[in-house]
Amino acid sequence: MDEALLRSLTPSVLGILVRRGADFAAAEDAVQDALLEAVRVWPADPPRDAKGWLVTVAWRKFLDQARSDAARRRREDLVDEEPAPGPAPAVDDTLQLYFLCAHPSLTPSSAVALTLRAVGGLTTRQIAQAYLVPEATMAQRISRAKRTVSGVRFDQPGDVATVLRVLYLVFNEGYSGDIDLAAEAIRLTRQLAAAIDHPEVAGLLALMLLHHARRAARTAPDGSLVPLAEQDRGRWDTKLIAEGAEILQAALARDRLGEFQAQAAIAALHADAPTAEETDWVQIVEWYDELARLTDSPVVRLNRAVAVGEADGPRAGLAALAALDDSLPRHTAVAAYLHERDGDLATAARLYAEAAQKAPNLAERDHLTRQAARLNARRCR
Repeated sequence: MDEALLRSLTPSVLGILVRRGADFAAAEDAVQDALLEAVRVWPADPPRDAKGWLVTVAWRKFLDQARSDAARRRREDLVDEEPAPGPAPAVDDTLQLYFLCAHPSLTPSSAVALTLRAVGGLTTRQIAQAYLVPEATMAQRISRAKRTVSGVRFDQPGDVATVLRVLYLVFNEGYSGDIDLAAEAIRLTRQLAAAIDHPEVAGLLALMLLHHARRAARTAPDGSLVPLAEQDRGRWDTKLIAEGAEILQAALARDRLGEFQAQAAIAALHADAPTAEETDWVQIVEWYDELARLTDSPVVRLNRAVAVGEADGPRAGLAALAALDDSLPRHTAVAAYLHERDGDLATAARLYAEAAQKAPNLAERDHLTRQAARLNARRCR
């Protein structure tokens, strides 16, 4: 069973059902039912046209749901419009669906959560981790969003800011999580940048390109993580870096600074440094100050503490870290790194081990465990 194929076809199938008159919540349920049917049937009887098969089955599932709801019996008339057998039209509705999910009837946070779940392909757990909330809380938020838009006609697209937030979170999951969605997020953001002249759209695209340029160097041949300072910069994609930097400069020149432009500026400073030792940490701290002013995000302040530790010394970084909630994700890992920089290997080793237990994925857990083992081995010499 090709799960990647199913994931790639989901937005198009969902878009076809919505265009044919299905409200979004019912369409999503029908598509999910069709995917389950595919998992059951395809291994023994794979279809010639996967997309056409999914469209047909999802449409039938939707009609079955509609017939069972007495208040929506009018949808039975749509049975005559069932898609004809044969290849489905090759239309990419993904970006349009992002806008439709950002419906005016939803709050921005609910719209983002619904889009990530329904179109972005992320699990409730992954979305909860991105928002720093319990999984049960996020499940309730998504359920409320579905109830809110149930029966709503999706003819009022949402705003650009909400769509940008979704694309950013999808990219981050693809960049650092269990599912490879980064390339898809870049593709959609390129489409958006071509359609909308907006400095924050350009800023997000630049940010994605600058981060994606380092991707090949982020892991060793055995799959282990390679920290930024230890990456082989010869493996960075210089074409993507040049493109990202050019897009960023054009956006900054418009003097309408937003959070994605500020993040891209930080990424550009890392990309511009020939070696880790030549990184302009003082300027990076200044950009983190701008970013904190724009977002008031605790995660931004956590990253700022690392930059302060590099610019002004580890004790200054630890002082900045002390002002933050120690329950923040990766707070313990940052504390471990700064204590190591300060020469306190015993504390650093203990904190690396604690951070490994809290790591959100296996690669990060293995990296932190290796860091703890490395310091314990140094202390025993």
